[in-house]
Order: sequence, then C-alpha cells, then structure tokens
Amino acid sequence: MKLNLKRPLAFFDLEATGVNVGADRIVEIAILKAMPDGSEQILTKRINPEIPIPLVTSLIHGIYDEDIKDAPKFGDVAQEIADFIGDADLAGYNSNKFDIPMLLEEFLRVGVDLDMSDRKFVDVQNIFHQMEQRTLKAAYKFYCAKDLVNAHSAEADIRATYEVLLAQLEKYQDTEFEDKQGKITVPVKNDVEALYNFTNMNKSVDYAGRMVYNDKGEECINFGKHKGKSVESVFDTEPSYYAWMMQGDFPLFTKKKLEEIWKRWSNKKEAQKQARTQQVPAQKSNPHPLKKAEPAKPVTNDMLDQLKMKFGK
Repeated sequence: MKLNLKRPLAFFDLEATGVNVGADRIVEIAILKAMPDGSEQILTKRINPEIPIPLVTSLIHGIYDEDIKDAPKFGDVAQEIADFIGDADLAGYNSNKFDIPMLLEEFLRVGVDLDMSDRKFVDVQNIFHQMEQRTLKAAYKFYCAKDLVNAHSAEADIRATYEVLLAQLEKYQDTEFEDKQGKITVPVKNDVEALYNFTNMNKSVDYAGRMVYNDKGEECINFGKHKGKSVESVFDTEPSYYAWMMQGDFPLFTKKKLEEIWKRWSNKKEAQKQARTQQVPAQKSNPHPLKKAEPAKPVTNDMLDQLKMKFGK
C-alpha cells in the first residue's frame, strides 16, 4: 500500500544515552523520509554525545563509547538534519513521548530552531495501543473469546485473570520469544518460576521500580538524572542523594531497600578506610618535630659590625 501524502512524512528513530530528555543525549539518528511520489530518502548519523553511555544502555542498543568517540557532535550535524527533515511531518514509534522531545531538546541546545508549528505527528505506537487495547477486558476477549461481565468487580476480574493465564499457557506453548539482546527462548511455560522470570524482566529491587538490578546483579537507579547508574556509584559521587531520597515522596519499601544499600556501602567504605590506615606506618608521637638545631657558629668581627649597624650601637 502506498501512503497518501500531501507532503513528506519523516519516520525517525533515536538511540540515546538514556531516556531522560533533559539530561541524556542522542548517539544515533535514522530518518526515512517518505515522499508524496512514493520514493524514499534515508539519512543515518552516529553522534558523539559528549557524555559516557551507561553500560546498561549500550547493552540494549549495541552502541558503546568506543563506537562514537570519533563521531561528530550534534551541533556539527544539527543543521544538516534539520535541512533533511525540511517541512516534513514526523512519524515514529513512541515518538510523541520520547523521540520528538529529545530531538527538539538537542536542537535547542545548539541553537537550531526547528519550526514545529505546522507539522503533523504520527505515533505508530499509539495506533497499536488504541486499536489493540491492553486492558483485562480486551485480554479476556482476545484469549478466551468471551465478554467480561461485571468488569472491575474484584471477583470477576480475578477469575478472568485466571482464565486468561490458562489460555496464554495453551496459546504460547512452545512459542519462541526473542529478547532485546537477540536471545531466543521459550518463556511461557506451565511453571511459576519460568513465568516469574519472564514477567519480571526488569528485576525490580523495590517493587515500585525505582531501583532495578542490572546484568551484574547491582542495584541501579531507575529514574531521573542517575538512571542506569549503580546506587553505590551514586553514593560515591553524590552521597547527599541518599538523604534526598529518604526525605522524598518515595514508597516506604523503596526507602527500606535504599537504607540497606546505604549501610552496606558505608560499612564497605569504613573497611577500606581501616585497611588504608593499617598500611600507613605508625607516626611518631610528634608528627611535626622541630628541625634539629644547627651548631653555633663562632662570632666574627664582621658579625659584630653588622649588629652595630642594625641596632645603632
């Protein structure tokens, strides 16, 4: 099917150092511009973000610091990107929430004003979510071919949930799934532990998802300016962040887990301090002894003459 276009529609996708629009930076941009005549134009750029890419992010999109160390900065290619987009409307997947705000932030940061006043935005993810709703009622209809009566009644909802799981186990038996790292498994099994592993892919530390485990089993911040960083590394560089979270509007269980990490980190720092102290030789009782007095020099006539000149005698 050919798109019915009155002007170009630029499909674009960003890879970045993270998902914080204000703090993170673009590391790659790809644009496919569909033209009204059915032709296509493509532009792809790797970009040096001028900040490190967290390992957890690199593991997702496969771009590491070494890959973009010689790439141009965004300011070097911003005008080229803006010119390529031209007057096109914009399209993407989750683009309204992430890609468009991130791109505009980068443009404004380098002083390039991309006029957005007369553009149309098409977010393909929103079409998917609107047409294939992810409510329990929709799931019950999809998996069980039944209408959910008394939706939002607690008993009706839990029975529907139970029936949906049974239908999922039957539907996805022996069905392969490929994760973001390209690993292929058969995750939906009639086994609670297997289902637990598949439905808790983020491996939350505190259940609220404010902290998650990375691939090394380290607790990492999962929001804000430190997203993707291990909690202990944040304590190393900004120990006041602990107090900010403990005083902030976070769930009590989140604070409980944070306090456990803080105590472990503090004990580790104290042990390191004691180890360094033991390695340093014990100092003398007087750490700053006076310099040893030099032997007195014999008095000469020249010395006496200088004293007379100084004191006038």
